[in-house]
Amino acid sequence: MVARLLDSKTSQNASYANSIAIPILVINTPNLIAQQTLNLTSGTAGLTRVEFQGVAAVQLPLLPLATNITIFVTRGLTSGDVNVFSASQNLDLSILGPQLISFSGSDFNAPNTTQAYSVWIESSALGTVRVGPESFNFTGYSD
Repeated sequence: MVARLLDSKTSQNASYANSIAIPILVINTPNLIAQQTLNLTSGTAGLTRVEFQGVAAVQLPLLPLATNITIFVTRGLTSGDVNVFSASQNLDLSILGPQLISFSGSDFNAPNTTQAYSVWIESSALGTVRVGPESFNFTGYSD
């Protein structure tokens, strides 16, 4: 079988490095950084999948301390919806400038509905700053 493209969308908060300065103000609390809705209604039940990729740059707090960044993707509009992907990374304390976090994942057996996907970021340290770029792609396929 040949995969059929169902829908594809992009969400981009910041195109360039150091083009935003959005502090993550609450420790270990999800901050929405991307959201898109895909039309998956013409997919085949059990054979529909969504592939997603993204990149986000963050910077350590002014007083560098051990900082863990978690990025996760939910199928839905809230951080409490079905989690379909997560990744964590410890920031390098020797790098005082932006640190790029990129990811790629999939949601297999996605429902054949109009479906929202959301990307969230959390930090273990107060004062971590989102600095850009932030760019995310979502694509739905079915067999």
